[in-house]
Amino acid sequence: PPVLQGKDLLGIAQTGTGKTAAFALPILHRLAADRRHAPRRGCRVLVLSPTRELATQIGESFKAYGRHLGLSVTVIFGGVKYGGQMRAMAPGVDILVATPGRLIDHLGEKTVTLQGVETFVLDEADQMLDMGFRPDIEHLIKRMPARTHTVVFSATMPTEIEAIARTHLRSPEVVRLTSGQPAPVEIEHGFVRVEQARRLEALVALLRQENPERAIVFTRMKHETRKIAARLEKYNGVQAGFLNGNMSQNARNTMLERFRSGEVRVLVATDVAARGLDIEGLTHVIHYAVPEIGRAHV
Repeated sequence: PPVLQGKDLLGIAQTGTGKTAAFALPILHRLAADRRHAPRRGCRVLVLSPTRELATQIGESFKAYGRHLGLSVTVIFGGVKYGGQMRAMAPGVDILVATPGRLIDHLGEKTVTLQGVETFVLDEADQMLDMGFRPDIEHLIKRMPARTHTVVFSATMPTEIEAIARTHLRSPEVVRLTSGQPAPVEIEHGFVRVEQARRLEALVALLRQENPERAIVFTRMKHETRKIAARLEKYNGVQAGFLNGNMSQNARNTMLERFRSGEVRVLVATDVAARGLDIEGLTHVIHYAVPEIGRAHV
């Protein structure tokens, strides 16, 4: 309701509680009720997302929810050529979903303008801050009209989120959807204490014991993802794949599709590459190393 009414909103809710629908549906409703053209190279709604995969996921949700409304949706992120993105933005679009870095590049090249933004959504705000995007967020906000309708969603409420809310939101409605539990109660947690040198051996033993239908193994280092996946495939016959920020976007998309379809049963990934993704039928999450930030585990 607050988004439908055009009120600024700060939403605090755990991943998996339906935040995308919570902002996408009322935004689509408002756009459909007030038809007008976005300015050339501009957009009426801007959704900022921390990763390419999450931006793609949000864009697909907007297209699915609004498929009968005739509204245009474009997704912009790095790792692919500029040409297609420039052509998509040239006439102006209703909804733009973007990652901060590539959007700033487009602004620098004057291939995108934010002067027509009516609604701004900052999604996964705490993850954005963990990834060091605060200066980029501040830079982008300065390029928007002063009276932009602003919606911020975050899984947690660190002090930096409070600061952004105080500075950029006008009398926001605050909606908290938290159970008081740090993680969803239906998830079973386990902890294995193991020597550093025997982690891979322990991982293999754990996978053999649990025999997961679909598992993500999180590791901190990009180069480890390929090495661990190769070891699992070569010596243990596990259908394993890997995902990290050094891969091309096509390679990342292909790997995710193989994982979603069940062709790959174990995906070894950095948390930055895979956090926030919606994977149906995930049975196991394994941290190959304890995350540096507690929120990353949740």
